[in-house]
Amino acid sequence: MSTDALPIAFTSHAHDHKDCVREALARAEEHCHRHGLRFTRIRRRVLELIWQSHTPTKAYDLLDRIREERGGAAPPTVYRALDFLLDAGLVHRIESLNAFVGCDAAHGDRYPKFLICRHCHAVAEIAGPAVDRAIANEARKVGFTIDRETIEIRGLCQRCAAG
Repeated sequence: MSTDALPIAFTSHAHDHKDCVREALARAEEHCHRHGLRFTRIRRRVLELIWQSHTPTKAYDLLDRIREERGGAAPPTVYRALDFLLDAGLVHRIESLNAFVGCDAAHGDRYPKFLICRHCHAVAEIAGPAVDRAIANEARKVGFTIDRETIEIRGLCQRCAAG
C-alpha cells in the first residue's frame, strides 16, 4: 500500500497539518451555513483544537486550553460546544477513550469505524460499507433497530509497527 492510500493520521511522510486544520474548518463553516447552524467562535475554536492533532482530545484538555486563552471558562462552555459539534457531525467521540476526533466527512459513513494505534494514539476514520451492511443485515434478522454504532479497532500504525 502506498502512503498516498493511507489515512492521513497514519502516513509516514509529513503532510501540511495547517492545511489539514484549515480545510476541516472550511468544511465545518460550509456545513453549518448549508444547514442553518450557528458556528460560533467557541465552537470553531473547540473544533480547531480537536483538529490540531490526529490523536483523540479529552474534554478537560480542551477546557484547559480555552481557559488559557479566555480566562475562566466553565466546563459547560466546552461541553455545549462538543454537543453541537457531535450533533452537527463535525466530530466523533471515541467511546473507549472518552475523547474526541475530527470527523473525516469524506467517508460519508453513517456509522464511524476507527483504527486506533495503541502506541502513538493516532486515530484514523475508515470507510466500511460492507461492514455496515453486514451489521445491518444481522440486526435486521433479529428485529433490532440500530440507533448508534461505533467500531474501534486497536493495533499499530505503520510507523509504530516499523519501530
